Amino acid sequence: MTRESGTGKYELLLARCRSLAPVPTAVAHPCEETALAGALEAAAHGLITPILVGPAARIQAAALKAGLDLLRTRIVDVPHSHAAAARAVELVRRGEAELLMKGSLHSDELLSAVVAKETGLRTERRISHVFIMDVPTYHKVLIVTDAAINIAPGLEEKADICQNAIDLATSLGLDTPKVAILAGVETVTTKMPATIDAAALCKMSERGQIRGGMLDGPLAFDNAISRDAARIKGILSTVAGDADILLVPDLEAGNILAKQLSFLANADSAGLVLGARVPIILTSRADSVRSRIASCAVAMLAAHARRQALQAAV
Repeated sequence: MTRESGTGKYELLLARCRSLAPVPTAVAHPCEETALAGALEAAAHGLITPILVGPAARIQAAALKAGLDLLRTRIVDVPHSHAAAARAVELVRRGEAELLMKGSLHSDELLSAVVAKETGLRTERRISHVFIMDVPTYHKVLIVTDAAINIAPGLEEKADICQNAIDLATSLGLDTPKVAILAGVETVTTKMPATIDAAALCKMSERGQIRGGMLDGPLAFDNAISRDAARIKGILSTVAGDADILLVPDLEAGNILAKQLSFLANADSAGLVLGARVPIILTSRADSVRSRIASCAVAMLAAHARRQALQAAV
């Protein structure tokens, strides 16, 4: 996941997926051209085998308008978006799909079906969102979490958010992901609760409550991504200036950070929801097909890592 001169992260990501089998994916309500095209193009790249769940007539009309071929694609006909979300989740529960992908419905509709107590996909882990971002000015991929689901997470929620991101980074090939826990300053103070949480998370990591990563915090953003900034401030850390994961204090900070990286630094991004039984490809309706494909590629790698873990546990 380190940056290689002359080669884009998008192309490297797709190259890593070429040796893997496509993953059956339930696509909930792909009734808009971009959402449908994203799923079908991901299938053309060998990333997923889409199962399109939604009103068949609307899906076929969107395909006709966009000039897309649905001849070899399975369609599960349901009357509306709520039913599409429920049926897509059911396909995952029945083992017919190993990934869940959002189409052109609202995120809340899909996630409501995911977190349903009796029929959903919840685990003991808190559900969280990650942006996987290729920032041109940074030397490797950055994972930003959580910028889309958990509004004001407490300490226990942050521990789950952190573990979800570490597990994903591990599935992408990192042995010990470096986690920078962000705050407004790099010192612990009771005046800024995020710094207290950061210190506690580091201690939780030392005690084995968070596994597989190397944590440091609180770190201000400049210290997290710049070795020079950390050195000037006298911060001795193997994470500072070399972070793989940026754990933000709350959704507002994370959302602002991710959008700044996208719109000011021209970062490419992919989006996933973690902590459910399977990875969930949760892109924005405004996302490009390129972004949707990148999200499918990351989800595919995570799904294959999940398969290996399940086989190892048997």
